[in-house]
Amino acid sequence: MFDPNLINISLQTQPTWEFFAKHGEEQQKAIEDNYEILRTIEEHGLGDKKFFGGDQIGVADLVFGMVIHMLAPMEEVVGGVNFIKADSFPRLHAWVRHFSEHPVIKDNVPDYTRVLDFLKKRRELYWKSQHNH
Repeated sequence: MFDPNLINISLQTQPTWEFFAKHGEEQQKAIEDNYEILRTIEEHGLGDKKFFGGDQIGVADLVFGMVIHMLAPMEEVVGGVNFIKADSFPRLHAWVRHFSEHPVIKDNVPDYTRVLDFLKKRRELYWKSQHNH
């Protein structure tokens, strides 16, 4: 059965993909939108907890963790962008560290270099397709 919440999740992660795929003013708008989303997540989702559900990793951590583990290589491909810095988002920055260092997560995340290579190719193909239209 179709879950309408999936549309909401997709719409909320759209600025993440737009900052990666766009350039110029559109990219800058997507970057600003990402900062706003991260502020909301830090304040209202994470709060002062170690993980989104408290002291243990839960479903929300896994979902957000998937986005975060794609975000760092996307930032590297784009260059000049670093969303979750300790001084900008101290609680999210700590969450990334706790989440990434958890043995279950650390032992099961995709290889960073492979993700980076995939994203470089993906961005190149996207830009080629945009310039051919």
